[in-house]
Formats: sequence, C-alpha cells, structure tokens
Amino acid sequence: MTAGTSVIRGTTTPTHGTTTAEHELAALQREHGGPLFALLLRLCDGDRQRAEDLAQETLVRAWQHPEALHADAFDSVRPWLLTVARRLAIDARRARQARPPEVGDAVPEDARVTADHAERAAAVLDVREAVKTLTPEHRDVLVLVYFRGASVAEAARTLGIPPGTVKSRAFYALRALRRVLPGYAADLH
Repeated sequence: MTAGTSVIRGTTTPTHGTTTAEHELAALQREHGGPLFALLLRLCDGDRQRAEDLAQETLVRAWQHPEALHADAFDSVRPWLLTVARRLAIDARRARQARPPEVGDAVPEDARVTADHAERAAAVLDVREAVKTLTPEHRDVLVLVYFRGASVAEAARTLGIPPGTVKSRAFYALRALRRVLPGYAADLH
C-alpha cells in the first residue's frame, strides 16, 4: 500500500487542504453509511435523530482507530463498523434505561397547582376571620374535628354532647363558612 492510498476502495492521494484521514472518513461514509444507518435505525426503534448521532459516533470511532481500518485481516471494514455501531446503540439504550425518564418543561396536565406562601397565608387569615363569625358551639366542633383532627366520638366526649350533635354542628358550621367564604367553597367539602 502506498502513502496516498488506503484499504478503502476509491480513495487516493488527498486534494489540497484535506488530509488522508478526512478522505478515508468521507469514503467510509459513502461506502458504508447506508447500511450503518439502516442498522442503527432498527436498533433505535425508528428514532432517526438517535440513529444519525450513533452513526456519526461510529465514524468518529473509526477515525480514532485507524489501525482497525487498515488491518490486513479484513476484506471490508463494514463488519467492524457494524459491531461498533451495535455496541454504541446497546450502550445508549442501557444509559437511557438507567436514568429517570426525561420530561419537558411543560407542566403535566394532571399536576396539582399549589399556591405560593403569600396566597396560603392570606387564605389562613380569611378562614380565621370567617371562623370568628360562627356561634361558639359551631366553632368548638369545627376546631376539634377539622383543625385538630379529632374523630366525631372524641369531639363528642370532649364537648359532652352526642356524636349526632357533633355531626350536625359540623355540617351547619361548614355551610355557614361557605356563605362567608364563597371563593373557598370548593375547599370546604
């Protein structure tokens, strides 16, 4: 083999401004690019962008390892290229599976919208003022059951009234709050 030729068919001495390696890389692309891309497209489940990226990476590996391209044991470098491409595709698939799925910048439709701290503080003040408008009996039941998390039976024991009365007072207290806080009606169920 002479200095201006290579194992790859169709390459000769480079023209002005390009190197032998660049010509060899271009020749690799022309001769093996189609089958290489077809293999990678299948391995990437039809994702053209990923297949193109992996084809480019395969050719970069070939450029980084000229000894593989010039080995006398090969009639063609295609098997070496396809093996490298297949391994790159497998590595890329494993890397994608090893990390959490990527999500875009868009907010998912089912995501809960949470109010910021200022809105929450304003809501707390509104509810406190509304609770002050309730009768003491209704307020006591509401505070025990909804704010302190007591069960109906525990509230009944604490207040010394029957459980049915606790339920009734809680119902009427919430109804009164819905009238005083119309913007919060959906939260008071």
